[in-house]
Amino acid sequence: MYIEKHNQRDAEKEKLERIEKLMREPEDIEDEDRMLEEPEDMLIREHSEDVLAHWQAPEYEVFERDKKWYIYITLALAFVIGYAIYTNGIVMAITFILIGVVGYIHINKEPRTLDFMITHAGVLAGREIYEFDNLLSFWIFYEEAGKKVISLRTKSHLVPYVYIPIHEEDPVELREILMEHVPEVKQEEGIMEIAERVLRI
Repeated sequence: MYIEKHNQRDAEKEKLERIEKLMREPEDIEDEDRMLEEPEDMLIREHSEDVLAHWQAPEYEVFERDKKWYIYITLALAFVIGYAIYTNGIVMAITFILIGVVGYIHINKEPRTLDFMITHAGVLAGREIYEFDNLLSFWIFYEEAGKKVISLRTKSHLVPYVYIPIHEEDPVELREILMEHVPEVKQEEGIMEIAERVLRI
């Protein structure tokens, strides 16, 4: 009985010492976190043996915006918010204020650089893999000084299209690789895509 109580006290003492050490040396926790593999790294290693194409690119397209653009967008938002307050649409006013704040944070945030790969199994984009079995078709939108993306049409009803940035890669080479695994079907830009380009968001 005495031995059990003594062992229990020792275990509690060790636990307290570990907690105190972690509180004194938080950098140890950071070092342990750094040792853990990112899901993205695991995916890359898992599919690295059958890579057909590999490149890095910003996760989304960044548009150049001058002072006039900011002025026009601010005036448009102010007009909508003012109209909402005038018509007693408080919820609408709050919604557009939040849209303005979130939009400002988004457009001033630097996009992450992700790894993109085409393998025999599918297209890898960062931590996501789009298997060829789940793709209906693809189309490449390529403009010299504009949009450069691979548009994948998926079988999903929630996310029917996935856009993969090409960046500086050769679109002809990527097209030839993709055509061996999934049909090429011409796509037209949707209203949302056109609006994004016109408004530079």
